[in-house]
Amino acid sequence: MTTQDPGAGAAGEADLEPVELIRQSGTVHRAGRLALSAGHGSYRVKSHMERVGRALGLDEVKAHVALTEITTTSVRGPIFRTEVSEVRTVGINADRLAELERYIGDLPPRARLDEVSSGLDRIAAKPPLYPAWANALSAGVACAAFAFLNHGGAVECAAVLVAASLGQLLRRSLIHRGVNQFGVTMLAAAVASLAYLGLVLLVGDLLDLPGQHVAGYVSAVLFLVPGFPLVTGALDLARLDFSAGISRITYAVMILFSAALSLWAVSAVVGLQPEALEPAALDPVTTWSLLTLASFFGVLGFALMFNSPWYMALGAASIGMVANVLRLVMVDVWAVAPQAAAAGAALVVGLLARAFAGRLRVPRLTISVPAVVIMVPGVTAYRAVYEFNAGSTAEALGYAVDAGLVVVALAIGLAVSRMLTDRSWGLER
Repeated sequence: MTTQDPGAGAAGEADLEPVELIRQSGTVHRAGRLALSAGHGSYRVKSHMERVGRALGLDEVKAHVALTEITTTSVRGPIFRTEVSEVRTVGINADRLAELERYIGDLPPRARLDEVSSGLDRIAAKPPLYPAWANALSAGVACAAFAFLNHGGAVECAAVLVAASLGQLLRRSLIHRGVNQFGVTMLAAAVASLAYLGLVLLVGDLLDLPGQHVAGYVSAVLFLVPGFPLVTGALDLARLDFSAGISRITYAVMILFSAALSLWAVSAVVGLQPEALEPAALDPVTTWSLLTLASFFGVLGFALMFNSPWYMALGAASIGMVANVLRLVMVDVWAVAPQAAAAGAALVVGLLARAFAGRLRVPRLTISVPAVVIMVPGVTAYRAVYEFNAGSTAEALGYAVDAGLVVVALAIGLAVSRMLTDRSWGLER
C-alpha cells in the first residue's frame, strides 16, 4: 500500500489551476467594463478587449456585450475561462474613451500583465475634467443654443440657460448617488421645465412682455436627449449586433419617454400647449450668422457635458457647426426633405470626424455624437408624447414618425460614413 503526502496533492491541483489565465481574462474583462461604462458601443468594446487579449498572449477573446452586461471567453491553448459581469452605470465619459483609445492602441504586441493592469487603474481613477457647476453650465449653453435653433428669442434662451443648468446639476448629483435613472430623468425634466416657466413668467411680469415666451419651455429639457445610446445603438444594429443595438435603442426610447411624460405632466398642470415659436424678424445675414454660432455653441456644450477635453469639444463643435448649417440650408433654402437633409448632414459629420479623430487620436464616436445630437428632433418627439396623452392619436403618430425618421436618417448617415472609411464595416468577416 502506497501513501501520498497530502501536500503533494495540493501542489498538483495548484499546478493544474490556470492562475495566469484567470488574471489575463480578468484584465481583458476589466478593459471591456471600462469602455462600456464610459459609453462605447458594443463593436468598440469588443475591439478593445481583443487587442488587450492579444497583447497579453491570449489566443482568442470572444465577448457578448449588451447595454449593461458583458460575457467574455478568453482562450489560451486547450483551456478557456468565461466571465460574466453587469455594468449598472449607463453614462458618458468622453475623456475616458479617449484615454482607452490611446492606451490600448499603443499596446505592444506583447505586454506585461502588471503594466496593463496599472494602466487600466490609472484610467479608472482619473476624475471628471470639470466640476459639477461647469458640467451643468455646459448643458445650459447647449440647450440655450437649441432654443435659438427652435426660433427662441433672447428671453427664451436666457431662461433655458438657467433652467437647463439647474436640471443637469440635479441630474448629475442624483445619478452619482445611484438613484434610478428613469426617476432622475423625470425629476430633472420637471425641475428644468418649472424653472423655465417661473423665470419667463417673472420676467414677463417685470418687463410687461407678451406671454408667448412660455412656448419655449421644451428646449429647457433637451439636455436629457440620449444621443450616445441612440447613435451607438443604431451603429450596433448596422453591425448586425442586435442584442446590443436593441437594448441601447430601448434604453434611449425609455429615457425620451420619461422626460416627455414629465414635461407633459408639468404642462398639463400649468395649462400649456407645446406651440411652435415664430422666428425672429431678422435680416438673412444676421439670421444665418446667429444660426452658425448657435450650432457651434450647442455642440460645444453637449461635448463638454460629456466630459470631453477642450480640444476634442472644439473639434466636435467645428464639425457640428458645418454639418448643422448645411442641414438647415438644405431644409430651409433648398426645400430638401428633413430626413434626407439629416442623412446628408450626418454623412458629412462622419467623414469629417474620421479625419479629425485620426489626428487627435480619439474615438470617432466622441466627435461625431455631439455633432449629431443637436440634430435630434427632441421637440418633435415631445409633441408626439403630448398628443398621445391628449388623445390625438393621428397627430401623435405623425410627430412620432417624423422624429423617428430623422433619427434613423442620422444613424444611416453615420453608418454609411463608417462603411466608406473603415474596411471592417464595409466587409463582413
